[in-house]
Amino acid sequence: MVNFNIDISETEIIGYDKYLLDSLLIDRSKSLFYNKTCNIIWATDNYSPLGEGFKIDDPILSNNIINEYGLIIRPRVKKTKTEQVARARNKAEVFTPSWLCNKQNNLVDENWFGEKFLFNKEINYSWDTNNKKIKFPTKDGKLWTDYVLSTRLEISCGEAPYLVSRYDTITGQPINIIDRIGILDRKIRVINENTYTENDWMYWVLKAYQSIYGFELQGDNLLLARENLL
Repeated sequence: MVNFNIDISETEIIGYDKYLLDSLLIDRSKSLFYNKTCNIIWATDNYSPLGEGFKIDDPILSNNIINEYGLIIRPRVKKTKTEQVARARNKAEVFTPSWLCNKQNNLVDENWFGEKFLFNKEINYSWDTNNKKIKFPTKDGKLWTDYVLSTRLEISCGEAPYLVSRYDTITGQPINIIDRIGILDRKIRVINENTYTENDWMYWVLKAYQSIYGFELQGDNLLLARENLL
């Protein structure tokens, strides 16, 4: 099993590249509309007790989530039970276990490929990964590049478990790369199996990222989702 902390540190991100964290905090839609850089807002009052800059309509600034505030944004599984219950009651926030994300992603892929269980086989509340190369073209002639380019959206994405599965959002258990079941995980696996140069790999990974979307209201969840995609 992989050994890492599922909670990515914003302090470490800014130490690695300040502009990366700033980029993760940009509200792309609002910035386009107003023709200036706008940050995502908290969109939750969970952080209001921290004072100015943490109110529900305040933008999330990098200085407010690093150093002494570096642990305030945490994955749901790391939050207290009180916080989890409050967010479920006030924002209807619920999270889907990885086995169910996998089951539903498998249904989407079954429709796309015309075959079942290409990436894995479901076993009760888990799955058994198929380690064989995914077959292309499909029965109806679609190529691996078509799969990478296929557009997918996770609505109300939370921490984006349907897009990428670094960990189970319910148990907090990390998931090995080979066993990951997210939409982006699957696209990158297909790219790994079909590209042979670094330039080709980078080109198609960028295309994979450009083909997936997540919609989320609460700013802390949106940041966590973006971090999970790193």
